[in-house]
Amino acid sequence: MHRGYHPLLIILAHAQRSLAKTVTYDWNVTWVFASPDGFGRPVIGINDAWPCPIVEADVGDFVSINLNNQLGNETTGLHFHGINQISSNFMDGAVGTNQCPLPPDHAVNYRFYADSPGTYWYHSHSMGQYPDGFRGPLIIHDPDDPYKDDYDAEVILTLSDWYRDQTPTLMETMINPNNTQFAPPLPNSTIVNDGGNTHISVKAGKTYRFRIINWSAMFSTFIQFDSLDMDVISIDGSYVKRQSAQQLRVSAAQRFDALITIPGDADRNYPYLVALDINQDFADKDPPRPLVYLLNVTGMLVTDSDKDTSGILTVDKFEPFDDSTFGPYDDEAVYEPVDKQLVLNFDYCYDVNGYPRACFNNSTYIAQKVPALYTAASLGENNTETAAYGPVGAFVVEYGEILEIVVNNNNDAIHPFHLHGHQFQVVTRPASQTGNWSAEDVSINDLPPRRDTVAVNPKSYAVFRIKADNPGVFLFHCHVEWHVEMGLSITLIEAPDKLRNYTIPQDHLDACDAMGIPTTGNAAGNEDWEDTDGFVTVPPTTYTG
Repeated sequence: MHRGYHPLLIILAHAQRSLAKTVTYDWNVTWVFASPDGFGRPVIGINDAWPCPIVEADVGDFVSINLNNQLGNETTGLHFHGINQISSNFMDGAVGTNQCPLPPDHAVNYRFYADSPGTYWYHSHSMGQYPDGFRGPLIIHDPDDPYKDDYDAEVILTLSDWYRDQTPTLMETMINPNNTQFAPPLPNSTIVNDGGNTHISVKAGKTYRFRIINWSAMFSTFIQFDSLDMDVISIDGSYVKRQSAQQLRVSAAQRFDALITIPGDADRNYPYLVALDINQDFADKDPPRPLVYLLNVTGMLVTDSDKDTSGILTVDKFEPFDDSTFGPYDDEAVYEPVDKQLVLNFDYCYDVNGYPRACFNNSTYIAQKVPALYTAASLGENNTETAAYGPVGAFVVEYGEILEIVVNNNNDAIHPFHLHGHQFQVVTRPASQTGNWSAEDVSINDLPPRRDTVAVNPKSYAVFRIKADNPGVFLFHCHVEWHVEMGLSITLIEAPDKLRNYTIPQDHLDACDAMGIPTTGNAAGNEDWEDTDGFVTVPPTTYTG
Protein backbone atom coordinates (compact mmCIF):
# COMPACT_ATOMS: atom_id res chain seq x y z
CA MET A 1 0.00 0.00 0.00
CA HIS A 2 1.32 3.44 -0.82
CA ARG A 3 2.07 5.86 1.96
CA GLY A 4 -1.01 8.04 1.75
CA TYR A 5 -3.59 9.71 3.94
CA HIS A 6 -7.04 8.38 4.86
CA PRO A 7 -9.10 10.07 7.63
CA LEU A 8 -9.45 6.90 9.72
CA LEU A 9 -5.78 6.06 9.24
CA ILE A 10 -4.81 9.55 10.37
CA ILE A 11 -6.83 9.14 13.58
CA LEU A 12 -5.25 5.76 14.23
CA ALA A 13 -1.80 7.10 13.42
CA HIS A 14 -2.17 9.96 15.92
CA ALA A 15 -3.33 7.47 18.56
CA GLN A 16 -0.30 5.26 17.88
CA ARG A 17 2.06 8.23 18.01
CA SER A 18 0.74 9.27 21.41
CA LEU A 19 1.83 5.86 22.73
CA ALA A 20 5.14 5.73 20.87
CA LYS A 21 8.49 5.71 22.63
CA THR A 22 11.21 8.17 21.72
CA VAL A 23 14.75 7.10 20.82
CA THR A 24 17.07 10.01 21.63
CA TYR A 25 20.61 10.76 20.46
CA ASP A 26 22.77 13.68 21.65
CA TRP A 27 25.36 14.56 19.06
CA ASN A 28 28.17 17.05 18.80
CA VAL A 29 29.36 17.35 15.20
CA THR A 30 33.15 17.50 15.38
CA TRP A 31 36.29 17.16 13.32
CA VAL A 32 38.13 13.88 13.78
CA PHE A 33 41.42 12.68 12.29
CA ALA A 34 41.01 9.28 10.59
CA SER A 35 42.79 7.00 8.12
CA PRO A 36 40.18 4.72 6.55
CA ASP A 37 42.45 3.83 3.62
CA GLY A 38 45.77 4.22 5.42
CA PHE A 39 46.17 7.93 4.63
CA GLY A 40 45.21 10.33 7.40
CA ARG A 41 42.92 13.31 6.91
CA PRO A 42 40.28 15.31 8.82
CA VAL A 43 36.79 13.82 8.69
CA ILE A 44 33.46 14.93 10.16
CA GLY A 45 32.44 12.72 13.06
CA ILE A 46 30.05 12.57 15.98
CA ASN A 47 31.12 13.16 19.58
CA ASP A 48 34.81 13.09 18.58
CA ALA A 49 34.50 9.64 17.00
CA TRP A 50 34.34 8.29 13.45
CA PRO A 51 32.79 6.36 11.71
CA CYS A 52 29.51 7.95 12.72
CA PRO A 53 27.14 5.87 14.88
CA ILE A 54 24.21 3.70 13.81
CA VAL A 55 20.73 5.09 14.46
CA GLU A 56 18.21 2.35 15.27
CA ALA A 57 14.51 2.44 16.07
CA ASP A 58 11.40 0.34 15.68
CA VAL A 59 8.44 1.15 13.47
CA GLY A 60 6.20 3.44 15.50
CA ASP A 61 9.01 5.08 17.47
CA PHE A 62 9.95 8.72 17.39
CA VAL A 63 13.60 9.44 16.63
CA SER A 64 15.02 12.55 18.27
CA ILE A 65 18.52 13.83 17.50
CA ASN A 66 19.93 16.85 19.31
CA LEU A 67 22.54 18.14 16.90
CA ASN A 68 25.17 20.63 18.07
CA ASN A 69 27.51 22.04 15.45
CA GLN A 70 31.01 22.05 16.94
CA LEU A 71 32.89 22.12 13.64
CA GLY A 72 34.04 25.68 14.21
CA ASN A 73 34.63 26.53 10.57
CA GLU A 74 31.60 25.13 8.70
CA THR A 75 27.82 25.27 8.85
CA THR A 76 25.88 22.03 8.54
CA GLY A 77 22.49 20.30 8.33
CA LEU A 78 21.29 16.70 8.61
CA HIS A 79 19.12 14.73 6.17
CA PHE A 80 17.56 11.34 6.85
CA HIS A 81 17.71 9.64 3.48
CA GLY A 82 14.56 7.68 2.66
CA ILE A 83 12.53 8.96 5.61
CA ASN A 84 9.48 10.62 4.07
CA GLN A 85 8.96 13.09 6.92
CA ILE A 86 5.18 12.90 6.79
CA SER A 87 3.87 15.93 8.72
CA SER A 88 7.46 16.91 9.57
CA ASN A 89 8.86 18.39 6.35
CA PHE A 90 10.87 20.92 8.38
CA MET A 91 12.97 17.95 9.60
CA ASP A 92 14.13 16.89 6.14
CA GLY A 93 17.43 18.66 6.68
CA ALA A 94 18.20 19.89 3.17
CA VAL A 95 19.93 23.22 3.72
CA GLY A 96 18.36 25.96 1.61
CA THR A 97 15.21 23.93 1.06
CA ASN A 98 13.92 22.81 4.46
CA GLN A 99 16.16 24.74 6.84
CA CYS A 100 18.84 27.38 7.14
CA PRO A 101 22.48 26.40 7.59
CA LEU A 102 23.22 25.50 11.20
CA PRO A 103 26.12 27.73 12.24
CA PRO A 104 28.95 26.69 14.56
CA ASP A 105 28.12 26.70 18.27
CA HIS A 106 24.40 26.38 17.59
CA ALA A 107 22.09 23.40 18.01
CA VAL A 108 18.78 22.15 16.64
CA ASN A 109 16.59 19.17 17.35
CA TYR A 110 15.55 16.78 14.59
CA ARG A 111 12.51 14.72 15.52
CA PHE A 112 10.56 12.44 13.21
CA TYR A 113 8.19 9.50 13.30
CA ALA A 114 9.54 6.13 12.15
CA ASP A 115 6.52 5.27 10.05
CA SER A 116 8.06 2.77 7.67
CA PRO A 117 10.63 -0.01 8.20
CA GLY A 118 13.78 -0.41 6.20
CA THR A 119 17.45 0.27 5.62
CA TYR A 120 18.11 4.00 5.41
CA TRP A 121 21.00 6.32 6.11
CA TYR A 122 21.60 9.83 7.37
CA HIS A 123 24.03 12.36 5.99
CA SER A 124 24.81 16.02 5.87
CA HIS A 125 22.87 17.82 3.16
CA SER A 126 25.12 20.85 3.25
CA MET A 127 28.10 21.88 1.15
CA GLY A 128 29.24 18.40 0.17
CA GLN A 129 30.00 17.29 3.71
CA TYR A 130 29.03 13.65 3.49
CA PRO A 131 32.08 12.72 1.34
CA ASP A 132 34.03 14.20 4.25
CA GLY A 133 32.54 11.54 6.51
CA PHE A 134 29.29 12.94 7.91
CA ARG A 135 27.09 9.88 7.22
CA GLY A 136 25.84 6.80 9.03
CA PRO A 137 23.31 3.93 8.90
CA LEU A 138 19.69 4.46 9.93
CA ILE A 139 17.79 1.22 10.55
CA ILE A 140 14.05 1.07 11.24
CA HIS A 141 13.22 -2.43 12.46
CA ASP A 142 9.92 -4.09 11.62
CA PRO A 143 8.17 -6.30 14.20
CA ASP A 144 5.95 -7.48 11.34
CA ASP A 145 8.79 -8.15 8.89
CA PRO A 146 7.34 -10.68 6.40
CA TYR A 147 10.79 -12.30 6.08
CA LYS A 148 11.70 -12.36 9.79
CA ASP A 149 11.55 -16.16 9.98
CA ASP A 150 13.93 -16.51 7.02
CA TYR A 151 17.14 -15.23 8.63
CA ASP A 152 19.12 -15.63 11.82
CA ALA A 153 21.04 -12.37 12.14
CA GLU A 154 21.68 -9.02 10.47
CA VAL A 155 24.83 -7.47 9.01
CA ILE A 156 25.25 -3.83 7.94
CA LEU A 157 27.61 -3.49 4.99
CA THR A 158 28.45 0.00 3.75
CA LEU A 159 30.25 0.69 0.48
CA SER A 160 31.94 3.90 -0.59
CA ASP A 161 34.45 5.61 -2.78
CA TRP A 162 36.92 7.70 -0.77
CA TYR A 163 38.86 10.92 -1.30
CA ARG A 164 42.00 11.96 0.53
CA ASP A 165 41.34 15.66 -0.09
CA GLN A 166 38.50 17.51 1.59
CA THR A 167 35.43 18.55 -0.36
CA PRO A 168 36.14 22.31 -0.59
CA THR A 169 39.51 21.61 -2.23
CA LEU A 170 37.97 19.17 -4.69
CA MET A 171 35.12 21.55 -5.51
CA GLU A 172 37.44 24.47 -6.22
CA THR A 173 39.14 22.27 -8.81
CA MET A 174 35.91 21.05 -10.41
CA ILE A 175 33.87 24.25 -10.48
CA ASN A 176 36.52 26.11 -12.38
CA PRO A 177 36.53 27.62 -15.89
CA ASN A 178 39.54 25.44 -16.73
CA ASN A 179 37.43 22.31 -16.23
CA THR A 180 36.10 22.32 -19.78
CA GLN A 181 35.46 18.57 -19.65
CA PHE A 182 33.06 18.88 -16.67
CA ALA A 183 35.29 16.26 -15.04
CA PRO A 184 34.43 15.26 -11.47
CA PRO A 185 37.18 14.47 -8.98
CA LEU A 186 38.18 10.82 -9.02
CA PRO A 187 38.40 8.90 -5.75
CA ASN A 188 41.60 7.55 -4.29
CA SER A 189 40.15 4.41 -2.75
CA THR A 190 37.22 2.12 -2.20
CA ILE A 191 36.33 1.45 1.42
CA VAL A 192 33.95 -0.95 3.14
CA ASN A 193 32.32 -0.07 6.47
CA ASP A 194 34.17 3.25 6.32
CA GLY A 195 37.51 1.54 6.58
CA GLY A 196 36.45 -0.93 9.23
CA ASN A 197 36.89 -4.68 9.21
CA THR A 198 36.01 -6.28 5.87
CA HIS A 199 36.01 -9.73 7.50
CA ILE A 200 32.54 -10.72 8.68
CA SER A 201 32.11 -13.66 11.06
CA VAL A 202 29.38 -16.08 9.97
CA LYS A 203 28.32 -19.61 10.89
CA ALA A 204 27.71 -22.58 8.64
CA GLY A 205 24.03 -23.27 8.04
CA LYS A 206 22.92 -19.79 9.09
CA THR A 207 21.18 -17.14 6.98
CA TYR A 208 22.09 -13.48 7.29
CA ARG A 209 20.20 -10.36 6.30
CA PHE A 210 22.77 -8.07 4.73
CA ARG A 211 21.75 -4.42 4.81
CA ILE A 212 23.88 -3.06 1.96
CA ILE A 213 24.25 0.73 1.72
CA ASN A 214 26.24 2.64 -0.89
CA TRP A 215 27.03 6.12 0.37
CA SER A 216 29.60 6.98 -2.27
CA ALA A 217 30.07 10.57 -3.33
CA MET A 218 30.04 9.43 -6.93
CA PHE A 219 30.35 5.84 -7.99
CA SER A 220 28.13 2.83 -8.19
CA THR A 221 29.59 -0.34 -6.76
CA PHE A 222 29.29 -3.92 -7.92
CA ILE A 223 29.04 -6.54 -5.23
CA GLN A 224 29.27 -10.32 -5.52
CA PHE A 225 29.74 -13.09 -2.97
CA ASP A 226 31.74 -16.14 -4.00
CA SER A 227 29.34 -18.96 -5.01
CA LEU A 228 26.62 -17.54 -2.76
CA ASP A 229 23.37 -16.06 -4.03
CA MET A 230 21.86 -12.88 -2.66
CA ASP A 231 18.11 -13.22 -2.15
CA VAL A 232 16.93 -9.61 -2.33
CA ILE A 233 13.96 -8.84 -0.07
CA SER A 234 13.97 -5.03 0.06
CA ILE A 235 15.23 -2.09 -1.99
CA ASP A 236 15.49 1.41 -0.53
CA GLY A 237 13.24 0.44 2.36
CA SER A 238 10.52 -1.12 0.18
CA TYR A 239 9.78 -4.83 0.47
CA VAL A 240 9.98 -6.79 -2.77
CA LYS A 241 9.17 -10.35 -3.65
CA ARG A 242 12.18 -12.49 -2.89
CA GLN A 243 14.46 -12.62 -5.90
CA SER A 244 17.82 -14.33 -6.24
CA ALA A 245 20.78 -12.43 -7.70
CA GLN A 246 24.46 -13.30 -8.04
CA GLN A 247 25.59 -9.74 -8.65
CA LEU A 248 24.18 -6.31 -7.82
CA ARG A 249 25.02 -2.82 -8.93
CA VAL A 250 24.38 -0.51 -5.99
CA SER A 251 24.34 3.12 -7.09
CA ALA A 252 25.19 6.01 -4.80
CA ALA A 253 22.50 6.36 -2.08
CA GLN A 254 20.79 3.05 -2.89
CA ARG A 255 20.22 0.20 -0.44
CA PHE A 256 19.59 -3.49 -0.94
CA ASP A 257 18.56 -5.94 1.77
CA ALA A 258 19.62 -9.45 0.78
CA LEU A 259 19.53 -12.84 2.49
CA ILE A 260 22.71 -14.88 2.20
CA THR A 261 22.81 -18.48 3.42
CA ILE A 262 26.09 -20.09 4.42
CA PRO A 263 26.14 -23.78 3.38
CA GLY A 264 25.65 -26.20 6.25
CA ASP A 265 28.72 -28.15 5.17
CA ALA A 266 30.92 -25.07 4.70
CA ASP A 267 34.57 -26.01 5.06
CA ARG A 268 36.11 -22.73 3.93
CA ASN A 269 35.72 -18.97 4.05
CA TYR A 270 33.90 -17.05 1.33
CA PRO A 271 35.41 -13.95 -0.30
CA TYR A 272 33.20 -11.17 -1.61
CA LEU A 273 34.12 -8.48 -4.12
CA VAL A 274 33.26 -4.78 -3.99
CA ALA A 275 34.28 -2.98 -7.18
CA LEU A 276 33.68 0.56 -8.37
CA ASP A 277 31.62 0.70 -11.53
CA ILE A 278 33.79 1.13 -14.62
CA ASN A 279 32.03 3.72 -16.75
CA GLN A 280 32.74 6.78 -18.83
CA ASP A 281 33.16 9.09 -15.85
CA PHE A 282 36.50 7.41 -15.19
CA ALA A 283 37.78 8.59 -18.56
CA ASP A 284 39.29 12.03 -19.08
CA LYS A 285 38.29 13.08 -22.56
CA ASP A 286 41.50 14.94 -23.30
CA PRO A 287 43.71 12.98 -23.10
CA PRO A 288 41.64 9.79 -22.90
CA ARG A 289 42.16 7.43 -20.01
CA PRO A 290 41.54 3.68 -20.45
CA LEU A 291 38.34 2.46 -18.84
CA VAL A 292 40.23 0.40 -16.29
CA TYR A 293 40.06 1.27 -12.63
CA LEU A 294 41.42 -1.07 -10.02
CA LEU A 295 39.86 0.35 -6.87
CA ASN A 296 38.41 -2.93 -5.69
CA VAL A 297 38.09 -4.48 -2.23
CA THR A 298 37.92 -8.17 -1.43
CA GLY A 299 36.32 -8.92 1.91
CA MET A 300 35.68 -12.26 3.55
CA LEU A 301 32.78 -14.12 5.13
CA VAL A 302 34.69 -16.00 7.81
CA THR A 303 33.32 -19.34 8.99
CA ASP A 304 36.65 -20.41 10.48
CA SER A 305 39.40 -17.92 11.30
CA ASP A 306 41.95 -20.73 11.28
CA LYS A 307 41.34 -21.28 7.57
CA ASP A 308 42.70 -19.10 4.77
CA THR A 309 41.31 -15.54 4.81
CA SER A 310 43.58 -14.13 2.13
CA GLY A 311 41.65 -15.27 -0.92
CA ILE A 312 40.74 -12.92 -3.75
CA LEU A 313 37.50 -13.17 -5.68
CA THR A 314 37.99 -12.72 -9.42
CA VAL A 315 35.01 -11.79 -11.59
CA ASP A 316 35.33 -12.13 -15.36
CA LYS A 317 32.64 -9.56 -16.15
CA PHE A 318 29.93 -7.61 -14.44
CA GLU A 319 26.36 -8.58 -15.28
CA PRO A 320 24.26 -7.19 -12.42
CA PHE A 321 20.64 -8.12 -11.87
CA ASP A 322 18.23 -5.60 -13.43
CA ASP A 323 16.83 -3.93 -10.32
CA SER A 324 13.96 -2.31 -12.25
CA THR A 325 12.32 -5.75 -12.53
CA PHE A 326 11.81 -6.43 -8.81
CA GLY A 327 8.18 -6.99 -7.90
CA PRO A 328 6.59 -5.05 -5.02
CA TYR A 329 5.77 -7.31 -2.10
CA ASP A 330 2.27 -5.84 -1.76
CA ASP A 331 1.43 -6.02 -5.51
CA GLU A 332 0.54 -2.33 -5.58
CA ALA A 333 -0.48 -1.45 -9.14
CA VAL A 334 0.96 1.42 -11.14
CA TYR A 335 -0.53 4.81 -10.24
CA GLU A 336 -3.04 5.92 -12.85
CA PRO A 337 -4.16 8.13 -14.49
CA VAL A 338 -1.31 10.62 -14.72
CA ASP A 339 -2.45 14.16 -13.85
CA LYS A 340 0.78 16.01 -14.45
CA GLN A 341 4.09 15.24 -16.14
CA LEU A 342 7.54 16.72 -15.60
CA VAL A 343 10.19 15.99 -18.24
CA LEU A 344 13.77 16.70 -17.16
CA ASN A 345 16.64 16.70 -19.64
CA PHE A 346 20.00 16.36 -17.93
CA ASP A 347 23.15 17.71 -19.51
CA TYR A 348 26.15 19.83 -18.61
CA CYS A 349 26.20 23.58 -19.16
CA TYR A 350 28.07 26.77 -18.31
CA ASP A 351 26.89 29.63 -16.12
CA VAL A 352 27.18 33.28 -17.14
CA ASN A 353 30.72 33.41 -15.73
CA GLY A 354 31.86 30.43 -17.79
CA TYR A 355 31.95 28.02 -14.85
CA PRO A 356 30.94 24.41 -15.50
CA ARG A 357 27.54 23.42 -14.12
CA ALA A 358 25.02 20.61 -14.39
CA CYS A 359 21.56 21.43 -15.67
CA PHE A 360 18.01 20.22 -15.97
CA ASN A 361 16.35 21.70 -19.04
CA ASN A 362 19.29 24.08 -19.53
CA SER A 363 18.92 25.60 -16.05
CA THR A 364 21.13 25.08 -13.03
CA TYR A 365 19.91 25.19 -9.44
CA ILE A 366 21.00 28.33 -7.58
CA ALA A 367 20.51 28.35 -3.81
CA GLN A 368 18.53 31.29 -2.43
CA LYS A 369 18.47 33.18 0.86
CA VAL A 370 15.15 31.93 2.25
CA PRO A 371 14.60 28.16 2.45
CA ALA A 372 11.91 27.18 -0.05
CA LEU A 373 9.74 25.59 2.65
CA TYR A 374 9.71 28.88 4.57
CA THR A 375 8.61 30.69 1.42
CA ALA A 376 5.82 28.18 0.87
CA ALA A 377 4.70 28.59 4.48
CA SER A 378 4.62 32.39 4.47
CA LEU A 379 3.30 33.55 1.08
CA GLY A 380 -0.32 32.48 1.51
CA GLU A 381 -2.15 31.95 -1.77
CA ASN A 382 0.89 33.17 -3.69
CA ASN A 383 2.90 30.11 -2.67
CA THR A 384 1.84 28.47 -5.94
CA GLU A 385 3.82 31.07 -7.93
CA THR A 386 7.00 29.24 -8.94
CA ALA A 387 8.80 32.51 -9.67
CA ALA A 388 8.63 33.37 -5.96
CA TYR A 389 11.15 30.64 -5.16
CA GLY A 390 13.90 31.98 -7.41
CA PRO A 391 15.98 29.84 -9.80
CA VAL A 392 15.64 26.57 -7.86
CA GLY A 393 13.59 24.76 -10.52
CA ALA A 394 10.33 24.99 -8.55
CA PHE A 395 7.52 22.75 -9.80
CA VAL A 396 4.06 22.70 -8.20
CA VAL A 397 1.94 19.58 -7.83
CA GLU A 398 -1.43 19.65 -6.11
CA TYR A 399 -2.55 17.34 -3.33
CA GLY A 400 -3.68 13.94 -4.61
CA GLU A 401 -2.34 14.35 -8.13
CA ILE A 402 -0.41 11.57 -9.84
CA LEU A 403 2.86 13.05 -11.02
CA GLU A 404 4.99 11.36 -13.66
CA ILE A 405 8.65 12.38 -13.81
CA VAL A 406 10.75 11.59 -16.86
CA VAL A 407 14.54 11.92 -16.69
CA ASN A 408 16.50 11.89 -19.94
CA ASN A 409 20.17 11.19 -19.27
CA ASN A 410 22.16 12.69 -22.14
CA ASN A 411 25.44 11.73 -20.52
CA ASP A 412 27.73 8.74 -21.13
CA ALA A 413 27.63 7.62 -17.49
CA ILE A 414 24.99 6.12 -15.22
CA HIS A 415 23.46 8.65 -12.80
CA PRO A 416 21.45 8.02 -9.60
CA PHE A 417 18.50 10.36 -9.06
CA HIS A 418 16.83 10.75 -5.67
CA LEU A 419 13.50 12.27 -4.63
CA HIS A 420 13.01 13.39 -1.06
CA GLY A 421 9.72 12.60 0.65
CA HIS A 422 8.63 9.65 -1.47
CA GLN A 423 9.22 6.13 -2.61
CA PHE A 424 8.37 6.47 -6.27
CA GLN A 425 7.25 3.76 -8.66
CA VAL A 426 9.88 2.96 -11.30
CA VAL A 427 7.50 2.37 -14.20
CA THR A 428 10.26 1.93 -16.78
CA ARG A 429 14.06 2.12 -16.88
CA PRO A 430 15.38 0.89 -20.25
CA ALA A 431 18.90 -0.15 -21.17
CA SER A 432 21.84 2.08 -22.01
CA GLN A 433 21.88 3.84 -25.38
CA THR A 434 18.09 3.68 -25.72
CA GLY A 435 17.90 7.40 -26.36
CA ASN A 436 15.47 9.91 -24.94
CA TRP A 437 11.94 9.16 -23.79
CA SER A 438 9.16 9.07 -26.36
CA ALA A 439 5.54 8.56 -25.33
CA GLU A 440 4.90 6.32 -28.32
CA ASP A 441 7.70 3.89 -27.49
CA VAL A 442 7.28 3.48 -23.73
CA SER A 443 6.20 0.19 -22.21
CA ILE A 444 5.35 0.52 -18.52
CA ASN A 445 5.45 -1.99 -15.71
CA ASP A 446 1.96 -2.61 -14.31
CA LEU A 447 3.45 -3.73 -10.96
CA PRO A 448 6.48 -1.45 -10.62
CA PRO A 449 9.00 -1.57 -7.77
CA ARG A 450 9.16 1.41 -5.42
CA ARG A 451 12.33 3.07 -4.25
CA ASP A 452 13.73 6.53 -3.51
CA THR A 453 16.81 6.46 -5.76
CA VAL A 454 16.88 5.21 -9.35
CA ALA A 455 19.97 4.72 -11.51
CA VAL A 456 19.35 6.11 -15.00
CA ASN A 457 21.44 4.37 -17.63
CA PRO A 458 23.80 6.21 -20.01
CA LYS A 459 22.13 7.84 -23.02
CA SER A 460 18.79 6.57 -21.80
CA TYR A 461 15.91 7.54 -19.53
CA ALA A 462 13.74 6.52 -16.62
CA VAL A 463 10.08 7.17 -15.86
CA PHE A 464 8.62 7.10 -12.38
CA ARG A 465 5.43 8.16 -10.64
CA ILE A 466 4.37 9.44 -7.25
CA LYS A 467 1.05 10.13 -5.58
CA ALA A 468 1.20 13.66 -4.17
CA ASP A 469 -0.05 12.81 -0.69
CA ASN A 470 2.82 14.18 1.41
CA PRO A 471 2.57 17.98 1.64
CA GLY A 472 5.98 19.56 1.69
CA VAL A 473 8.89 20.98 -0.25
CA PHE A 474 11.18 18.27 -1.57
CA LEU A 475 14.40 18.23 -3.52
CA PHE A 476 14.87 16.02 -6.55
CA HIS A 477 18.52 15.70 -7.49
CA CYS A 478 21.34 13.57 -8.80
CA HIS A 479 22.98 11.75 -5.92
CA VAL A 480 26.45 12.13 -7.34
CA GLU A 481 27.43 14.70 -4.73
CA TRP A 482 29.64 16.59 -7.17
CA HIS A 483 26.67 17.08 -9.48
CA VAL A 484 24.48 18.31 -6.62
CA GLU A 485 27.09 20.97 -5.97
CA MET A 486 27.12 21.75 -9.70
CA GLY A 487 23.39 22.46 -9.60
CA LEU A 488 21.67 19.25 -10.73
CA SER A 489 18.55 19.70 -8.60
CA ILE A 490 14.97 20.90 -8.78
CA THR A 491 12.42 21.71 -6.06
CA LEU A 492 9.04 20.02 -5.81
CA ILE A 493 6.35 22.13 -4.11
CA GLU A 494 3.82 19.48 -3.09
CA ALA A 495 0.29 20.42 -1.99
CA PRO A 496 1.12 24.11 -1.42
CA ASP A 497 -2.41 24.83 -0.16
CA LYS A 498 -1.65 22.64 2.87
CA LEU A 499 1.64 24.41 3.59
CA ARG A 500 0.22 27.88 4.24
CA ASN A 501 1.00 29.06 7.78
CA TYR A 502 3.05 25.89 8.34
CA THR A 503 4.72 26.16 11.75
CA ILE A 504 8.53 25.97 11.78
CA PRO A 505 10.19 24.91 15.08
CA GLN A 506 11.67 27.84 16.98
CA ASP A 507 15.17 26.37 17.24
CA HIS A 508 15.28 26.11 13.45
CA LEU A 509 14.19 29.75 13.15
CA ASP A 510 16.88 30.69 15.68
CA ALA A 511 19.52 29.15 13.42
CA CYS A 512 18.32 31.42 10.62
CA ASP A 513 18.47 34.46 12.89
CA ALA A 514 22.04 33.56 13.83
CA MET A 515 22.92 33.48 10.13
CA GLY A 516 21.06 36.72 9.37
CA ILE A 517 18.66 34.90 7.06
CA PRO A 518 15.00 36.01 6.76
CA THR A 519 12.40 33.32 7.44
CA THR A 520 9.42 34.71 5.54
CA GLY A 521 8.73 36.06 2.09
CA ASN A 522 9.97 35.04 -1.32
CA ALA A 523 13.43 33.71 -2.15
CA ALA A 524 15.03 37.00 -1.10
CA GLY A 525 12.80 37.58 1.93
CA ASN A 526 10.57 40.12 0.20
CA GLU A 527 6.91 40.08 1.29
CA ASP A 528 5.84 40.99 -2.26
CA TRP A 529 6.34 37.68 -4.06
CA GLU A 530 6.98 39.49 -7.37
CA ASP A 531 9.80 41.61 -5.94
CA THR A 532 12.96 39.92 -7.20
CA ASP A 533 15.35 42.40 -5.60
CA GLY A 534 17.94 40.33 -3.75
CA PHE A 535 17.38 37.10 -5.67
CA VAL A 536 20.57 35.11 -6.21
CA THR A 537 20.73 34.78 -10.00
CA VAL A 538 24.36 33.77 -10.52
CA PRO A 539 25.96 30.75 -8.80
CA PRO A 540 28.87 31.60 -6.50
CA THR A 541 32.33 31.27 -8.02
CA THR A 542 34.05 30.35 -4.77
CA TYR A 543 33.51 27.34 -2.57
CA THR A 544 34.26 27.66 1.10
CA GLY A 545 32.54 24.67 2.69
